[in-house]
Amino acid sequence: MVIDRCQLLNYRRSFLGALLALAAAMCLPARLAAGPQSNELLPLSQVHPGMPGYAYTIFEGDQIEKFDLEVIGVLENFLGPKQAIILVQLKGPKVEHTGVVAGMSGSPVYLDGKLAGALSLKLGIFTKEAIAGVTPIADMLNPPLQSSSAQADVQQFSLPAESNSRTGLPFGSSLERIETPLVFSGFQPAAIQQFSNQLQAYGFVAAQGGTAAARPEDAHLVPGDMAGMVLVQGDASINSACTVTAVQADRVYLCGHPLMNLGNVAIPMARSRVVTTLSSNLASTKIVNVGGAIGTITGDHLTAVTGKLGAAPAMIPLDLTLLVPGDDSSKGAVREKKLHFELINHPKFTPLLVAITTFNGLTQNSLYGEGTTLHLSGEIRLQGHAPVQIENTFAPGDTLSPDGLPIAATMQNVFTRLFVNTFEPAKVDRIALRVESVPGRKSFIIESAWLEKGEAAPGETLRVRVLLRPYRGAARVEETTVRVPEQVARGTMLRILVSDADLLKRADKPGSTHRALESRA
Repeated sequence: MVIDRCQLLNYRRSFLGALLALAAAMCLPARLAAGPQSNELLPLSQVHPGMPGYAYTIFEGDQIEKFDLEVIGVLENFLGPKQAIILVQLKGPKVEHTGVVAGMSGSPVYLDGKLAGALSLKLGIFTKEAIAGVTPIADMLNPPLQSSSAQADVQQFSLPAESNSRTGLPFGSSLERIETPLVFSGFQPAAIQQFSNQLQAYGFVAAQGGTAAARPEDAHLVPGDMAGMVLVQGDASINSACTVTAVQADRVYLCGHPLMNLGNVAIPMARSRVVTTLSSNLASTKIVNVGGAIGTITGDHLTAVTGKLGAAPAMIPLDLTLLVPGDDSSKGAVREKKLHFELINHPKFTPLLVAITTFNGLTQNSLYGEGTTLHLSGEIRLQGHAPVQIENTFAPGDTLSPDGLPIAATMQNVFTRLFVNTFEPAKVDRIALRVESVPGRKSFIIESAWLEKGEAAPGETLRVRVLLRPYRGAARVEETTVRVPEQVARGTMLRILVSDADLLKRADKPGSTHRALESRA
């Protein structure tokens, strides 16, 4: 059989083309092949009960999976004036097994092949049917305006009686926001537990996870992928994670509900990758690794979280140095460990993040021992101001609470006072903390206090003596002075409060270590 040279060349080209196409198909991520294709939007006015539809989310790996759903009805003015919710029932083996999963919020919902909104609410707990609420896409692309001080005080919404009867749902049922996993990497469970109440107040569910190396394709988001806020990064990290609903040029829309309802913000945005989905009758959740930073979260509003692909905003560096005495064979030696973190700069959340991060660093590196005291020092560098110096000493207590908790509470209080000052916004450049374990339990109790005399003239200086009893030591008397204000009218009864500095602001609470003395001017 004779084959023409041109024909043979065409065969070779065709075969080579087929090989290249096969290689491209094998290299093409499965998530893109399965991902949503339609960019058309479905107005809420065209949504009606009984409409079939589908949604996209990730249950494992990078595979975007499709599952079916059916519209139950539309709840008008549900979240507020002109803020409707589409009620749907999820269908399919996986979603009927897992129910509505924490981290699924933002999953794009399609009706008639058009983007109708994002999963954002779930119906109660222990329910036998996977019923969810959908935020209409128009409300996500144009979230209602709100101030940056708004807070999501109400996270649970009761269904109206009329909608109960219309949908066949039991009376008293309620729709709640789908929980957003707050992924902790490098944190001890005990450290997270100490702050669980504060975290739950923001609608987060704490989950342990990991970090993944940044990839070039991290910023190539499609609907159904996962992304979220970067709250802490470095030697430990805290990140939120929810599902991407839509991507328009460099704009990203996700969640379908607020994360912390902070309004307009500038917080780093990172890619999240699902390891697996944990099914639970109480609360199913996605277990995720956090990838590289891909841009900025720009808005955290009632109906959506919005972001912009590109450079991430600057964060606050926090350097934590831990000093522990060496063992008996190296007397005088000190073991030093340095930890580095970066935190978001936000008045409502930074104080809590400083407390959690500091406390976790202390619990992972045991500084306390029998008869030791922790000495805290450091500084907070502010733009346009001298550094704020920090110094305090913490002796171990006799209660069952962790010994490092007072240091974390102190740092949270310091940053709260910085951010709520009434003069100007606090712009933090850097935080440097140093915690040293000092031998001996250096704590004292104020047993009594007295004045040298019971009367004094305005402007006169009074001597005050205080009886202190150290831990397992002999009592001793310390002396100080206090000046009577010159503007005090004669005959006025004055009260002098003797207290340690840390408890002075709480001196009127039961159990405070202080003594009140009276003197007449």
